[in-house]
Amino acid sequence: MKLRCVAVTVAAMLPLPLLAQTQQIRPPIALYWMSVETAGGMGMDIPAGMGGLMPPGMQGGKKMRLELGSSQQASGDAHAAHAIPPGLGMGHSLPLVTPVAPRAEHAPGGDREKEPEYQHPKGRMLIYWGCGETVRPGQPVIIDFANLNSQDAARAFRSRAISRPRGPAPGRNRTYGTWPNQEDSRPIPPAASLRGEHTISGNYSPEIRFSVDEAHDFMDAVVFDPVRKTAGGAYVVKWKPVPTATGYFATVMGQGENQNDMVTWSSSELQEMGQVLMDYISPAEVARLIHEKVVMPPQTTECTVPAGIFKSDASMLNFIAYGNELNLVYPPRPKDPKQTWEQEWAVKLRLKSTAMTLLAEREGDGRRAKNSPRERSAEPAAQPPAQADKPQTPPDAVQEGVKALRGILRF
Repeated sequence: MKLRCVAVTVAAMLPLPLLAQTQQIRPPIALYWMSVETAGGMGMDIPAGMGGLMPPGMQGGKKMRLELGSSQQASGDAHAAHAIPPGLGMGHSLPLVTPVAPRAEHAPGGDREKEPEYQHPKGRMLIYWGCGETVRPGQPVIIDFANLNSQDAARAFRSRAISRPRGPAPGRNRTYGTWPNQEDSRPIPPAASLRGEHTISGNYSPEIRFSVDEAHDFMDAVVFDPVRKTAGGAYVVKWKPVPTATGYFATVMGQGENQNDMVTWSSSELQEMGQVLMDYISPAEVARLIHEKVVMPPQTTECTVPAGIFKSDASMLNFIAYGNELNLVYPPRPKDPKQTWEQEWAVKLRLKSTAMTLLAEREGDGRRAKNSPRERSAEPAAQPPAQADKPQTPPDAVQEGVKALRGILRF
């Protein structure tokens, strides 16, 4: 009798998640992920003719990636489609196409192409972090590529461990379909909305039905105020609040004092390269990173990049506003822990809003502003009459920055 009472007491003291672990769970037959991004692009007006010079990441607009993975084999040729709400403005449905693995081509006579010879990188990487007017003590961390070893690499590319669930993938699921694809790669209209009823059907997964509310619609675009340079040379970056953001993070990459110096900075209070953070992150992980002072809280609307870090207007700030997630499983978990939870499908809708901007002080017309009264007083005197017909036009920060970025990032 005493033993039974002790067992009941211990069970009562256990947390509910631990008790739930005794319930048998069969993973879903179908897994459907919607990765939804609002890309603010360069966060500034792009001069005519410059759009073609921008890599895809610098171009704004609404973006979406749909992925369906199933443990079932298709009956015949695999086909599936996502029936979408009218507010998306893209017709009745989007096709989820199963990619065909390309055949491996062998060179005639069995000859193999020579692998390019490895070239040790040159130059240095200087790593900074933290918002503020001045560089903090102990910075930068300097990595000399000529003498790079495993310890230096671990110190340089230090990054937080992020919990990342694995989504559908061609090699992970028996059958897989995705959009956009070779059959349909239309851009998403600017006014598109995900709100409403969604249905995914095909010949290799159970039918999936769910609805999307306003809280899980496309996020607002990130909108920057004009970047302002302080008297001390720091750059003040301000942005409009994104209503559904769970947190913010920013990184900057640019050139140092010489051509072979790469300089990076992040808005984290702790040393953090930040590459892994410029992606979808769950609200729970964002909350943890805010507590660790790596991610900025959603109430933040300003961050100052310290003075003296970057030596040119080609320095590019990458910015992300993390969003909500919608996670659904059907059927719901049985209340009886003795009953097996046989899941048919699971849906994950994840959101983010991103943007880029150059660290260059700008005026309302998009041109570079004068930095200080001293700089303004150093302007050349009026041109002699003979040269009056050749006005001196100040360089546009966007054009100059893009030219320099092409050299730094090799795009």
